[in-house]
Parts: sequence; structure tokens; C-alpha cells
Amino acid sequence: MDLIVSVFESNGLLVAFAVIGGLMLVSGWLSRTLTRGRLQGSAIAIILGLVLAYCGGLATGGDAGLADFAVLSGLGLMGGAMLRDFAIVSTAYGVDLQEIKRAGLMGGLSIILGVVVSFVIGSCVAAAFGYTDAASMATIGAGAATYIVGPVTGTAVGASSDVIALSVAAGLVKAVVVMVGTPLIAPLIGLNNPKSAMAFGGLMGTTSGVAGGLAATDKRLVPYGAMTATFYTGVGCLLGPSLLYVTLRAIVGG
Repeated sequence: MDLIVSVFESNGLLVAFAVIGGLMLVSGWLSRTLTRGRLQGSAIAIILGLVLAYCGGLATGGDAGLADFAVLSGLGLMGGAMLRDFAIVSTAYGVDLQEIKRAGLMGGLSIILGVVVSFVIGSCVAAAFGYTDAASMATIGAGAATYIVGPVTGTAVGASSDVIALSVAAGLVKAVVVMVGTPLIAPLIGLNNPKSAMAFGGLMGTTSGVAGGLAATDKRLVPYGAMTATFYTGVGCLLGPSLLYVTLRAIVGG
């Protein structure tokens, strides 16, 4: 047993791929057996992954979920920023330029509208919970856009570390909700073609959430949603600490 544990710990990333592969097999079986394919196996895998991460955190008292177990430490690398960003960037190779041209003005407007609406809602929620200064409202509002835009904005405007942490939490909650909810609402909003996927990615903005949700809906739509969601993050990082913060400060004061 000690030898097996030692091998697992020394090959953490391979173990992580094996564990995720097994989880996908189970999720696919549950999808076919319990929902007759109506709920994609990827969506079930996301939900099971969140449950397992929560249980792992409870069992170890740590903050990295199952990765806090030594034999499963490779999950921390596999689910970390490096491989995540690599996967997101690699989706660009599946984009059809003709479909991008068809999105045209609608794709651009969806990004601007998505950033502004998320910022306004996040700022209002922040104010409702007592964070009424412009820096805190802007940081939490930016976090409601994505968990990347929040820290960028907070650092630029001088927000406290607690507020920046809240902005990250807000962005993570949004990512999880989008990831799990996308396959459920896709039939209701006509999310079944590249053009609608680009609009959806532009409105939601959380790249990991959009990519995961679209993968559970129709993997062919992932490149289009991820592309506009990535632009959304860039626009948010540009507007959050500048135009949106200045406008907010003019409205609520310092």
C-alpha cells in the first residue's frame, strides 16, 4: 500500500487525469441512465466535481478541495490557471471566421452590455451590504463581471484585501452558476448555434463558466462562446478601473 501511495504521489498529474476520466465515465452513464441524455454528462460531471471538492475540503479542513489529499494533489495542477488558460486559448483554433463576421455588431454590443450590466448589479449588491465607498463598490462590481476583473480593478483603485477577496468570490459564484445553468436554459434561449453562443459568451463573460457550460450543451459551440468571453475579460479589465470607476465615484463620491 505504501508503494502504491508513493507512486500516486509521484505521478500526481497522471492520477488526476485518471480520476477525471473515471468521473466522466460515471457522469456519462448517469446521463444515459437517469436522464436519457437530456442532461449532458459534462454538466453532471461539473456538479459531481463541486460536491467532491466540497467534501474534500470538509474532510481535510483545507482550501484546495480534493487536492489537499497527497495522492490527489495533481488535481490542483490540472485544475489550475495554467492548464485552464491553455485550454481556453486553444479553443480559438476551432473558430470559423465566417461565423465571427456574421456576429458583427451584435457580438461587440453583447460584450459592452455584459460588462456594464454585471458591474452595475454587483455595485448595487455591494452597496446593499454596506460597501458604499466607490473603491469597494467598483471592485465588487468588477468581480461580478469575472473573478479576474475584480482583483485587477481592486488593486488599481486601492481597495482593501477583504473587498478584493469578496470580488473573487462573487466571480467564482457567477462562474459556477453559468457552468451548471447553461445546459439547463440553453433550449429556452435558443443557444444552439455559433451566433447565439458568441452573444451568450459576450453577455456572461466568465470564460471558464461559459466554456464549461457550452461543453455540457454542445461542444461545437465552445470556441465561439469562449472567444467573446475572453474579449469580455479584457474589456472589463480596461473599463473597470477607469471609466466605470470614475463614473461610479462621480455618482457616490469618494
